[in-house]
Amino acid sequence: MTTPANNTGSNRNWLKTYYFLRFAVSAVWVILAFTVAKSVPLLSAVMLVAYPAWDAIANYLDASRSGGLGQNKSQMLNFIVSVVTAIAVGLALGRGMHAVLQIFGVWAALAGLFQLVTGVRRWKSYGAQWVMILSGAQSGLAAIYMLKKAGDAMPVSIADIAPYAAFGAFYFLVSAVWLTVGDARRGSKTVAIQ
Repeated sequence: MTTPANNTGSNRNWLKTYYFLRFAVSAVWVILAFTVAKSVPLLSAVMLVAYPAWDAIANYLDASRSGGLGQNKSQMLNFIVSVVTAIAVGLALGRGMHAVLQIFGVWAALAGLFQLVTGVRRWKSYGAQWVMILSGAQSGLAAIYMLKKAGDAMPVSIADIAPYAAFGAFYFLVSAVWLTVGDARRGSKTVAIQ
């Protein structure tokens, strides 16, 4: 029989795994963006569409662990916005990187807002959400940077989006480590009590 305590522990374990996975995918994306993708336009195009598509998949997977998208409105909105963004980026690639960067800027603002709301909602149950809240707020700053850069005449590339992904990777790693350390402390207290 699953008790609420067991369910919370299971969800905490899921969150750790989820945050580590989000870190790993973002880190690989950033490394490729700063290296190979800068000189391989086809790879860059695929990566630009894949990044918001992966965010949609990740939000779907995470929400499905806690009642589905219907019970997690902020993740449902993040899922929808990320799917629309992936499609919009695919269409905008023909218009150039400035258009793509504009779309990423708008997406960063919306996805950050929904991530912030999700972090606030989870705060009481799982802890370590201050990092996700900070990440959501930082997405707003990234949005301003990308929108400003998209309006400039200077050339832009995937490397102008990579710092946004790098910060995201960092925040996911910190969240995963924070949960892991918190669980280890709780475990050592439980052993000491017994």
